[in-house]
Amino acid sequence: MKILIAEDDSVSRAVLQTTLTRWGHEVLATTDGRAAWEVLQREDAPALAILDWMMPELDGPEVCRRVRQLGRQEPTYLILLTARCQKEDIVAGLESGADDYITKPFDRSELRARLDVGRRIIQLQRDLADRVRELQKALERVEQLQGLLPMCAWCRKVRDGQDYWQRVEDYLASYSRVQITHGICPACVAQLNAEMPWLSCNGR
Repeated sequence: MKILIAEDDSVSRAVLQTTLTRWGHEVLATTDGRAAWEVLQREDAPALAILDWMMPELDGPEVCRRVRQLGRQEPTYLILLTARCQKEDIVAGLESGADDYITKPFDRSELRARLDVGRRIIQLQRDLADRVRELQKALERVEQLQGLLPMCAWCRKVRDGQDYWQRVEDYLASYSRVQITHGICPACVAQLNAEMPWLSCNGR
């Protein structure tokens, strides 16, 4: 997993980066809040970020607030790294937009457990985003089916948006999950029997 870390203390940053790299993560390290914010604005921003609370330029909570204002469909999972452990500090950090927090000095087993939680949440967000995109595509198809549909009065073919004529069955199969079966309705059966009684048409 690609992870951004923002930590101005060189020793803490090196320890954190080494630990995450050993666990197989791709790590992008920054030294202040503004640099972290610049990275998190990009389209290819890491899915998860670990932000120190106290940093130059912008602190961790302020970075969290700015990231949340982006309103992305797949938001970055944000973890605050802080020496503060009072309840009011934790609440303030979470209210700023952080998803989780880790106290300094961090425990490796706790860090790993919290990263696993983050990874699960990120996967759920991605699955949800995929479902939303599927629904949007389905709605687009429904909207296309609600419009005016040109049909040939002679052969009963319909014209799609690319000015291509095709059978109604093929058109519906392209824009919906409708499957067409063929038969003869009772009215047509009666008419065929009246016009051509020798056929003994029974609708099958």
